[in-house]
Amino acid sequence: MKKKDLAGQHPPKNKRPKEQGENRIKPTNKKAKPKIPKIKDRDTADSAPKSQSIMMQAMDNGRFQKPAATVSLMAGQSVELRCKGSKVEWSYPAYLDTFKDSRLTVKQNERYGQLTLVNSTTADTGEFSCWERLCNGYICRRDEARTGSTYIFFTEKGELFVPSPSYFDVVYLNPDRQAVVPCRVTAPSAKVTLHREFPAKEIPANGTDIVYDMKRGFVYLQPHSDHQGVVYCKAEAGGKSQISVKYQLLYVEVPSGPPSTTILASSNKVRGGDDISVLCTVLGEPDVEVEFRWIFPGQKDERPVTIQDTWRLIHRGLGHTTRISQSVITVEDFETIDAGYYICTAQNLRGQTTVATTVEFS
Repeated sequence: MKKKDLAGQHPPKNKRPKEQGENRIKPTNKKAKPKIPKIKDRDTADSAPKSQSIMMQAMDNGRFQKPAATVSLMAGQSVELRCKGSKVEWSYPAYLDTFKDSRLTVKQNERYGQLTLVNSTTADTGEFSCWERLCNGYICRRDEARTGSTYIFFTEKGELFVPSPSYFDVVYLNPDRQAVVPCRVTAPSAKVTLHREFPAKEIPANGTDIVYDMKRGFVYLQPHSDHQGVVYCKAEAGGKSQISVKYQLLYVEVPSGPPSTTILASSNKVRGGDDISVLCTVLGEPDVEVEFRWIFPGQKDERPVTIQDTWRLIHRGLGHTTRISQSVITVEDFETIDAGYYICTAQNLRGQTTVATTVEFS
């Protein structure tokens, strides 16, 4: 009877008797289903940190929501951004930082960082971003998995371009890196074109040599000497047009790298009582500053010397522009303690170069 009862229970569940292994597989599948999306979520967080945006924007109704990649607001409106985290750092348009603008406030609360901008202007247009800082003792780093950013356009009637601090600007064309003509607009719908002043013509942004990025301007992907000259931008939107400031494009002859340095003494053999000068010269990129350091024989005896640093831009044919930086050390009333090696070290952001010359007592 027991066998009959057991056999009678099988058909309602399944016409075919199941093996024991099959009964185990079915519930296992049910348990595995919720685990699959969790694994994908972790993978997504590792490969695309942007999906873990920590930024929120305060809305007019008092609620907060994640901002879009680009946001358009009218000039004069206030902006409040919050980013989750106990140690939040911010980046915002350099214009606000340069002038230490009182319209901008950044605060760190217990669970979030807060950025507030009031009385906004078109000049505030740009990227606003945040990230959480991870610290291990005194060593801190940016947590790439917890960031947030939005590009905000502050629009104003009659102002299509983000204002420039000057009426004329210089853009250096380096053969080994991109150059940017910073014609940024205040309205994402504006159509922007690039023009050469002389001979007057439009310069096409063909996507190969030149591309337009509304967040940066016109980008020269591979600058060369043919690109130099005076250019300007033209924007059109809502039936109105506007011309930008002018930009002088200068081609840079000297490639990037540590300073190219030479040293020269006014004389390598000096008589007692005479004056001596040693000149250290660097030829480099127009926009790269150079710092000089000297080591000289009378230094340990605190021998008085005069050191003067200068720089200027020079044109070396075919429109090539180079920055010449010089440092000259002068010793008056030469003595025996002044004889020996005069060592000059020139340093820029890409490295340093040291050169030396000998001055003898005769």
